[in-house]
This record gives sequence, structure tokens and C-alpha cells, in this order.
Amino acid sequence: MQASWKSWTIGAALIMALALVAGCGGGNGATGAKNNSQGAADPAKTTQEQPAEQTEQTGGEVNIYTARHYDVDAELYSEFTAETGIKVNVIEGKAPELIEKLKREGASTPADLFITVDGGILNTAKTEGLLQPIESAVLDAQIGEGLTDTDKEWVGLSTRARVIVYAKDRVEPSELSTYEALADEKWKGRLLVRSSTNLYNQSLLASLISIDGEEAAERWAAGIAANLARDPEGGDRDQAKAVVAGAGDIAIMNTYYVGQMSVSDDPEEVKVAEQVGVFFPNQETTGTHINISGAGLIKHSKNQANAIKLLEFLTSKTAQEKISQANFEYPVNAEAKLPELLASWGEFKTQQLDFAVYGENNPKAVEIANKVGWK
Repeated sequence: MQASWKSWTIGAALIMALALVAGCGGGNGATGAKNNSQGAADPAKTTQEQPAEQTEQTGGEVNIYTARHYDVDAELYSEFTAETGIKVNVIEGKAPELIEKLKREGASTPADLFITVDGGILNTAKTEGLLQPIESAVLDAQIGEGLTDTDKEWVGLSTRARVIVYAKDRVEPSELSTYEALADEKWKGRLLVRSSTNLYNQSLLASLISIDGEEAAERWAAGIAANLARDPEGGDRDQAKAVVAGAGDIAIMNTYYVGQMSVSDDPEEVKVAEQVGVFFPNQETTGTHINISGAGLIKHSKNQANAIKLLEFLTSKTAQEKISQANFEYPVNAEAKLPELLASWGEFKTQQLDFAVYGENNPKAVEIANKVGWK
């Protein structure tokens, strides 16, 4: 995969320019849940690099391989550079491609952090021997229980819940209960969900394999396939749009898409967000399925101290509130204030699973989906 570095250094560059003119150096250096995406790789655009001597004066650098592609991330990297003088270089891509790139590069990799949006993929990076433990009392204090790898080889940056979205004019919340109940006959021809090839659905099925066992999970997947109002198509937003259009009455989707649609520049998406309700399944049983966006420290990192500083910055109360406000993900720092929309949905009980299970059960989840005909 061909890619080039993105550098988020505008703030630091302005500071250094003023310092050079003056002939001197220097500078300033939550979740709503109780407890506790990935598009095609876009070629990274190269911005102008600072001279090496400026890099040294401004505090070095940190290199990121990331499968996240959100504007708020870039904004936070720029803020981190302005605050610390540490240049942030970014390569974006699909998580599996980035993992293969890390394996090929081995000890010569320039990468310091690997960032992705699924607990199973974070576990894959760990089991492939690409990561190392992260030691930081600051991170220990800032990140909620259960949102860090058991061996501290990755830490959470945000979470997202996979919920049931329903048409407010046709479905009463009292009709909804659990993921398992979505396989009942009453939902035949009324359910919408994206393809089983999507990682979000694979991880949901992987979690149910762990909770309910393989046989029960297979029966559930078969029920989902039988109850679909149409063949899977499009992403999560498309499922919500189809609910409002009357193609189905309920859909399985991630909460943060509803939030993003509620503030969209497209008036039609705003209308869709207003006409659907959000229901958190399994509140009386095993809890709602959540997935995690997280970062692992690369085993052969050349800038470990800077990488840990960036993680501490990204999990701070201020940065977590910005991530949640901009992207409608749930913060991993319990001190962070939720956006009004997320707060309005209330607190909810989450599945009590090690995120590693998503990766461990992924092959079986794919096998089951194929077997039962969930396209």
C-alpha cells in the first residue's frame, strides 16, 4: 500500500517562525454507559515538512498508523503540536493493511502508535506481536475500567454502542427488549441491517457467541437473515433512512451515526435523526454491545515518550469532550461531559466482555453468517 505522511504542525510552525524572527527559542510546551469503520484507504496528502533542526527544537515527533478518519482527530493532533511542540505524522489506511505494513517493516518501522476502531483488530495487532505494554499513571487514572487491554498493550480512545433504532411513528419502545428477540417471528419483514461482511456486525455476532454459545448464536443469525425487510445494502446511515422511508420498522446500527445525522449539513439526514428512536438492548440481561476505538504502542516505537504523551492528551477530559461533541462517540474518560443528545439517551448497562473476544470469535462469526445466508 502506497502512502505518505500527514503532518499536523501548523500551530508549532507559527510559534517557531515568530521565535526565529525574534532570535530566541521557546514555547508552551464518560461515558453514558455504566462502567466500563472502516472505509477504503485514502491516499494520504503530504504537507510541507519542517527542517530537521526545527523538529528537534520543537520537541521531536510521533508517528501514527491509523484506521480512524475523522476531522476531530486531525484537529486534536494540531492542538497537541501547538501545546507540546511534538510533530504528529499520520498515515491512514484500512486496519488490516496497516497491520500487514507493520509486520513487513518489523524493527525498521517508523510507526509509534496503531489506532483502529475495533477491539478485535486491536487484539490481532497484539497477538501478532506488534505492540508493547504502555506504562502511564495518567492513562490509568483517565481511562475507565475495562477500556484498556488486560496487558496494557492498547488503550481505549472512545466507544460506540450498537443499538436498535426504530420508527417513532410505528414502533413503541415497549415492543423492544434484546438482540436475541430480534430473531422472533414478530419482526419478519421489518428488520434492517447492513451486510454481515461489516466488522460492526461481525463483532456483535462474536459477542453473542461468547455470551450465548455457538448454537444459540447461529440460531440468532439465521433469525436475523429470515427477518430482513430487504437484502443488506449501504451503511448504518442508510438503515436509518430506510426505516424512515418505510422499508422496515427497526434497524441495528451504531449510536454515533444517529448523532452525526442530527447535525448533518443535509436537511434530509437531520429529519431522519428526528424521526427515529434509540433503544439500548439487553438492559435486563447481558447489556448493550459496545465496541472500542483504541491505540496500541508499537513494539519497535522510536518515540515512546512522545507517543504516551499524545495518548495522555487524547484521553484528557478536554480532548475527550471534543471527540464526543464532534463525533458523538462515548468518551473513555468518565470526567468528560456528554453532548446533549447522548446525555438525553441516558445511562445504559454494557456487555461485560474482554474486547479480545471479538477477534478470537471473528472467524466463527463469519462462518456462521455465511452458513445461515446472512448476506
